Amino acid sequence: MNEISRITVGRDTSLRQALATLDKAGTGLLLLAGAGGAFERTVTDGDLRRLLLEGCPLEGTLAALAHIRSVVIDQAFSRRQALDLMNQHAINHLPVVGPDGRVSQVLERREIDEQILLSTPHMGDTERDFVEEAFRTNWIAPLGPNVDAFERELAQLVGIGHAAALSSGTAAIHLALILLDVRPGDRVFCSTLTFAASANPIAYQHAQPVFIDSDEASWNMSPRALEAALESARRDNQLPKAVIVVNLYGQSADMDPIVALCERYGVPLVEDAAESLGARYKGRASGTFARMGIFSFNGNKIITTSGGGMLVSDDKALIERARFLATQARDPAPHYQHSVIGYNYRMSNILAGVGRGQLKVLGQRVESRRAVFHNYCAALADLDIFDWMPEPDWSYATHWLTACTLRPGLGIGSAEFIRRLAAELIEARPLWKPMHLQPVFAGSSYFADGDVSVSDRLFEQGVCLPSGSNMSETQIERVVDTIRKVLK
Repeated sequence: MNEISRITVGRDTSLRQALATLDKAGTGLLLLAGAGGAFERTVTDGDLRRLLLEGCPLEGTLAALAHIRSVVIDQAFSRRQALDLMNQHAINHLPVVGPDGRVSQVLERREIDEQILLSTPHMGDTERDFVEEAFRTNWIAPLGPNVDAFERELAQLVGIGHAAALSSGTAAIHLALILLDVRPGDRVFCSTLTFAASANPIAYQHAQPVFIDSDEASWNMSPRALEAALESARRDNQLPKAVIVVNLYGQSADMDPIVALCERYGVPLVEDAAESLGARYKGRASGTFARMGIFSFNGNKIITTSGGGMLVSDDKALIERARFLATQARDPAPHYQHSVIGYNYRMSNILAGVGRGQLKVLGQRVESRRAVFHNYCAALADLDIFDWMPEPDWSYATHWLTACTLRPGLGIGSAEFIRRLAAELIEARPLWKPMHLQPVFAGSSYFADGDVSVSDRLFEQGVCLPSGSNMSETQIERVVDTIRKVLK
């Protein structure tokens, strides 16, 4: 006997039988059906109590129930529509009625109101120990033992000499450009397919961004487009002060040719590894190939300190200078003296404690994110509608976010696909809108990877699916089932 038939009663059902059925089912309501099986109304324990109070005997039937129109929804419902109806009518159960007038299922608020988010923080147990130590020793303000240890431990983990813990990855990029003496009017090359935080520090320095396209192999900076941009700049005698290469969605760019190009043209390289902590390129940690690298610990990253970042380098003098600038550039004097402009960019000792705990489980978080990606690939392989973000032989990607593109000709674009998932309380996002298409950078130079802009196509067709390392198998199955539903 299915769930619906188990809780369905008729007007000839006795009050005693109805009470017993309600008690046994434990659903909080019954479904009253007519002679032909079509749904009439819901019956709650309150309805049955009112019949008793009105003098209906236990052997009396439900024929005495009033004829009312219960709130229902049709089978083409979305979770958002169902919740809106429940909220509007202050109910917790909603019958789903088919074209034949019969109930096919009963929706319960507690089962449908969970939202699956794109990437949520995944906290463990160790973080609390480090934070409590900060409270116990009263190291609350910025700097302290946790900051020092977090810098050492991250540098050791990725295999680089030195690290400075900062308030954000954006601050790390800004300091890197200052340390490279980027000044007003200078040019800085930057990956175009990225979040604005990669490019905004160029504007902080009143420099001119030049944006570089992605390649098809990794979705990261195209060495071919970079070479074209550098050669054009050499001919114009306007070589950039720096190149910022971005590692998207947990995957390194093809670093060997990019490093070689920067060395050939004498341009320092900054590696924005905000999204790729834990990834590797030819066995070497992402973020360690450039003059300076940066990491982010924002709330949605693979590990988090709520907000924070790290600047890393094998050049000790650069990192020491970064720490100086990040603590308001205070000169070594008994009074407050400042010879250069500084910034309030240092990480707090409390947040660094969170980061130390998160570092201990980075490997587990990477494996979990990779498993989410591969689960999606396997579960949706038969649909033949997605092109997943490629992972070249030289890459070990974390798949911080599961990224893909929808193949053209499906009758649904990425924006509509995302909207339909949102109606089912599943958060998906488009890929980053390229910086050369952003209004704030209108008029900036752009070098595409050949005749067609790869980053434009990726943005138009791209989608990021929920990818949290704390996603359950049930949540992944729900995303997969919903994708099949919205693409019917």
